[in-house]
Amino acid sequence: MLNKKVQEALNEQLNAELYSSYLYVAMSAYFEATNLRGFAHWMRVQAKEEQDHAMKFYGHIIDRRGRVTLKPIEGPPEDWASPVAAFQDTLAHERKVTGLINNLLKLANEHKDTATAAFLQWFITEQVDEEANADEIVQKLKLIGDSTSALFMLDSVLGQRKE
Repeated sequence: MLNKKVQEALNEQLNAELYSSYLYVAMSAYFEATNLRGFAHWMRVQAKEEQDHAMKFYGHIIDRRGRVTLKPIEGPPEDWASPVAAFQDTLAHERKVTGLINNLLKLANEHKDTATAAFLQWFITEQVDEEANADEIVQKLKLIGDSTSALFMLDSVLGQRKE
């Protein structure tokens, strides 16, 4: 059985993961509107991944005989100044999620909830990848600068992301 504070925090994280999915769907729509379909595809894959993360939290709460509680999800931004601005927001968001996961691990350890602490290890590793992937694209976009042809080349590469 889950400690009440741990259960509440797990539910908050579940909702944060759903917001992440929502944010990346909004970014996908932004990229579709700017005719960067590869970028849009990358964001749709990312949105699905975040939905999957939410369901991992859902499953852990249920497996521990806890109660899942869903809260309203705040609407994400709808527009960005540029592709690099969108990916800088992606990187900042992933860093925020990393902090949330780290705080959740600290709480699990404080309550001696080793099952939740073990469960969270996957997310800690995942967040290293999430931040690295977003940062790599930010760095490439900065290198590209105003080169339209390089932007379209990167768009093609991002469009090949596997689901």
